[in-house]
Amino acid sequence: MDVDRPPRAVDTRWVYRVGWAALALGIVVAAFLRLGPAPSGPTVIIVALDGTERTLSLEEMKALPGVSRRGIYQNQYGNWRDEGFYEGVLLTELIGEEASYASIRVVAADGYAVTIERSRVEDPGFPIVLAYALDGERVPDWADGFRIAVLPQSGRVGNEDYGVESAGSYWVKNVERIEVQQTAQ
Repeated sequence: MDVDRPPRAVDTRWVYRVGWAALALGIVVAAFLRLGPAPSGPTVIIVALDGTERTLSLEEMKALPGVSRRGIYQNQYGNWRDEGFYEGVLLTELIGEEASYASIRVVAADGYAVTIERSRVEDPGFPIVLAYALDGERVPDWADGFRIAVLPQSGRVGNEDYGVESAGSYWVKNVERIEVQQTAQ
């Protein structure tokens, strides 16, 4: 052991550089793990009661049990609109088993939003789907984008049958978000 030798000085610049590099790498890894890889193609965000968000892609929706049926609705003026063969997934499949929800809020790309009470969401006579295709044309080629559609066996949703002024107000186009809510708004 050499006692006459002076202690070596630590190059603090090197320590700082390594520390900053490790911090930057940690931030990138944390962001990737939190966000995950970006889904390819069109998506819809589902917001659970606890506020957690889940992004669902078209491919993931197509893997869920689907509904394919003719549909048409009546607007507030009594006119029948947008008849065609819709393909989609039931809202109850998308939101899962949120036991205490009272309603869902559907938000479109242009800011239009509609609140749908739980009794309507779960009504087997008037099943509500998030449609991803009309007459074989799928999102993103389908200009209406993801769309809410009410698809009873008859395919027809009249104002009087549905008990509303405008059944068409439920058929939201270009859906971006579906928010599960504890209270009806």
